[in-house]
Amino acid sequence: MPRDWITSLLDNMIGVGDMVLLEPLSEDSFIENLRKRFDHNEIYTYIGSVVISMNPYRSLPIFTPEKVEEYRNRNFYELSPHIYALADEAYRSLRDQDKDQCILITGESGAGKTEASKLVMSYVAAVCGKGQEVNKVKEQLLQSNPVLEAFGNAKTVRNDNSSRFGKYMDIEFDFKGDPLGGVISNYLLEKSRVVKQPRGERNFHVFYQLLSGASDDTLKKLKLDRDFSKYNYLSLDSAVVNGLDDAANFRTVRNAMQIVGFMEDEVQSVLELVAAVLKLGDIEFKPESRCNGTDESRIKDKNDLKEMCELLGIEQSVLERAFSYRTVEARLEKVSTTLNVAQAYYARDALAKNLYSRLFSWLVTRINESIKVTRHKVMGVLDIYGFEIFEDNSFEQFIINYCNEKLQQIFIELTLREEQEEYVREGIEWTNIEYFNNAIICDLIENHQNGILAMLDEECLRPGTVTDETFLDKLNTICAEHQHFESRLSKNSKFLTDHSLPHNCFRIQHYAGKVLYRAEGFVDKNNDLLYRDLSQAMYKANHSLIKQLFPEGNPAKVNLKRPPTAGFQFRASVGTLMKNLQTKNPNYIRCIKPNDKKASHIFTDSLVCHQVRYLGLMENVRVRRAGYAFRQAYEPCLERYKMLCKRTWPHWRGPAREGVEVLMADLPVPAEEFSYGRSKIFIRNPRTLFFLEERRRQCLQDLATLIQKIYRGWKCRSHFLLLKKSQIVVAAWYRRYAQEKKYQKIKSATTVVQSYTRGWQVRREYRKFFRANAGKKIYDFTIQRIMQKYFLGLKSTMPSVSPIDKSWPANPYRFLDGVHTELRRIFHLWRCKKYRSQFTEEKKAVYEEKLEASEIFKDKKALYPSSVSQPFKGDYLEISKNPKYQKLHSAVDEKVLLADVVNKINRANGKGTARIFLLTKKSVVLADQKTGQVKASVPLPDLASVSVSTQSDGFFALRLKEGSASAVKGDFLLSSDHLIEIITKLHRTGATAADSEQLDIDISDEFLLQFKHDKVCVKFIQGAPKNGNSVSCKRKNNRLLEVSVPTTA
Repeated sequence: MPRDWITSLLDNMIGVGDMVLLEPLSEDSFIENLRKRFDHNEIYTYIGSVVISMNPYRSLPIFTPEKVEEYRNRNFYELSPHIYALADEAYRSLRDQDKDQCILITGESGAGKTEASKLVMSYVAAVCGKGQEVNKVKEQLLQSNPVLEAFGNAKTVRNDNSSRFGKYMDIEFDFKGDPLGGVISNYLLEKSRVVKQPRGERNFHVFYQLLSGASDDTLKKLKLDRDFSKYNYLSLDSAVVNGLDDAANFRTVRNAMQIVGFMEDEVQSVLELVAAVLKLGDIEFKPESRCNGTDESRIKDKNDLKEMCELLGIEQSVLERAFSYRTVEARLEKVSTTLNVAQAYYARDALAKNLYSRLFSWLVTRINESIKVTRHKVMGVLDIYGFEIFEDNSFEQFIINYCNEKLQQIFIELTLREEQEEYVREGIEWTNIEYFNNAIICDLIENHQNGILAMLDEECLRPGTVTDETFLDKLNTICAEHQHFESRLSKNSKFLTDHSLPHNCFRIQHYAGKVLYRAEGFVDKNNDLLYRDLSQAMYKANHSLIKQLFPEGNPAKVNLKRPPTAGFQFRASVGTLMKNLQTKNPNYIRCIKPNDKKASHIFTDSLVCHQVRYLGLMENVRVRRAGYAFRQAYEPCLERYKMLCKRTWPHWRGPAREGVEVLMADLPVPAEEFSYGRSKIFIRNPRTLFFLEERRRQCLQDLATLIQKIYRGWKCRSHFLLLKKSQIVVAAWYRRYAQEKKYQKIKSATTVVQSYTRGWQVRREYRKFFRANAGKKIYDFTIQRIMQKYFLGLKSTMPSVSPIDKSWPANPYRFLDGVHTELRRIFHLWRCKKYRSQFTEEKKAVYEEKLEASEIFKDKKALYPSSVSQPFKGDYLEISKNPKYQKLHSAVDEKVLLADVVNKINRANGKGTARIFLLTKKSVVLADQKTGQVKASVPLPDLASVSVSTQSDGFFALRLKEGSASAVKGDFLLSSDHLIEIITKLHRTGATAADSEQLDIDISDEFLLQFKHDKVCVKFIQGAPKNGNSVSCKRKNNRLLEVSVPTTA
């Protein structure tokens, strides 16, 4: 659809595009509206400026470059709901108004949070500026995602690419709105997944990618095997995921690390640490009793330990001791105790978790070093886990839900603040809105004195026996009276008989609902303890990256102070995040997954309802609707509804606000249902808006009918005028045709009358002397007519222009015989001249040679007729191109006119020897065929004549002038397949030479040759065919050579 056609999200709306306009508002109608839009592939819905995103679990054609252009620089409510609209609104506010932005993306695992953050970043990258440096920064920001996903995402039962950490990225922009860099913060990596995964889930992607995609050489260096089953830390039941190509993803990650700026040695160090984590999981322990009765642990197979130590450059004995002993320092005193098997396994897993989590933090820091710049305009993107309620909820779910409580708190505060600021800005009276304030829940968790996290830290740090039970007892004592805390062992008697509340659990009533937490593991997970012996062993490694990850292992900087707990660190980082978000303009994306099967077209009401509750979406709608449900600027409002009033339709000439006031005054809408702001009109109830929309729809139908009526009238009128114009043209042409026909008849009749009149006049004039001159005039007229008829007949029956065409029309009149013959001769001469004019100079030369051959040999030599159809080629050996004859060619100074192989007849026995025959303008050269050596060279002036027979043989004799220098050895008797061409060229060359006489051609079956001092007679006879019809030559006696030529049929 063209860009200018769509003017509001209310057009062509499926369900309700903005939940603020939902009427009636209830949880059931909310869910039903989401279902209706989801069934029609409308996965985005608004709550004011908040975007609800449903995961479609399939690709939709709504993220194309055309869609990017459609939403670029458009008002938020101008088009149908889309994540691009929110991204564009945030980017334009950042670029044009210098307002720092943050985009908060929340939802549970599998709801599409990571994909939503990618879409936001890709949209911003598409609409911001271009240029080599800008494109490089955009590519680095986008390519940080594959790296962090490989190390921080994993396959879970809910999602094949679930983020197991929270990520907040600040993207820095310059004054033009072009990206300069960014800063990434990570929160609470689920490091327990490194050592243990729930059934049906996988470890982090990078382990499987490394084993599947790395080359054999790389795996050999890392001392790894491709078989997943060899590693205890990798679950096997879900090692291979459909639709996930680990090998290809590994190549993508390597390429992304290169683009982000990782050096090759850094990449290798990272892979070595990943391999070391896998090796750690294969280290197993066995119990061993000491003489004092205590149990200690020993490593079963030291091969994996040895390979891991080689990878990290650690002495094997140092790490082996760290797995067997624990040293406790108190002031100046050190106490060393042995570790039993359970403690050794705990130490191994703690080292693996710490090694991986610290590696992940280092990766984030390293990426920040590549993309970080000085602060300018900032757009933050928060991709963090949503509220979690599982069957078994532990410490991880507790702090995740605490983070979501804080996000909900800031969401409500910022939403109310944004509403209040808009009301004040527009001059609308602000009334306090009642809503559920979850600050009491946040205080229950984070209070520095009586909060759950503070009590957990206090329990972890106090001396004596500390267990999860003592921690729960403390909660039961201090939080018993809190209205959002429930425990069966608390002093509150109403929970004593609540069998849904186990003894080792406590329950907190969050804003999203009640969550039951199992206290088991809270203390250990909060401690997150790594023995100092292991830290010091890691610091002693020769691996540069390991030293950076374990700085507390430096013996020179021993700190006896206990490290901060996991809960304390997370509370501090959440506090920093909240302060950061408070300084920015918030934009919200609430992600919802429609089903647990990761399947398209399935909408599970109960699951969606559960997510709507814990995301607080109904509360969000109520807050937004507490004042005015809908607001719109005066210009688009007047443009949309101006047809509802005759005074504003079709054009309003005054200010837009006055036009809206006139419009609303003309409509039956109570005054309390709307208010006028400085730049917007505010509508209190969605019913009022739907009333306006219904009236507009009716008006549009009436206008459409009117337009159709006018159009049909115009079309019929145009058709009638066209027919009328066509009729006039047709009538004009017909009248012209009729008049022309009439004129032709009159003209024909006039001509007839004129001819009769002229005939009568001529007859009258000639009647006086008709008898004297009539015979001669009739004769002349008859002859003239016969001649005219003859020439016209000859013209129509002329033969072709080919000179060989002998046909000619018959003569119909005997008295024209002489003329007929002369015309035939002239025509033949003309077509011969025309045929010759088409010849090139080369072709003329060829025909001249053929003509000369005809003059020499026609009717004199039996071989001649067979040579007529054969073209004269001249150089049959290609002597100038053939490298074999290069030496011979260089020995001949002049241009070679003819080069051929001939047989030189031996005068002693009549046998032939192959020789190369060359003819130039000045001489005849005979050379050896194999070596190319010149055997004889005869200047043309030394030739007296050439003798040939009358028969079909190829023999010819070169007779030399007596007394010449060439005549010492006598005449030459030769044989060639191209005799006619050789003799013709010899004759032409001799005739054109200035210093030579005309060469005689002797055609006879018997002639004398001078061989040295003897004269020999060469006689040609006809004989029976022998030796395959070939010509034979024999020496009969000293004075006779007999050449036998086979007779031809």
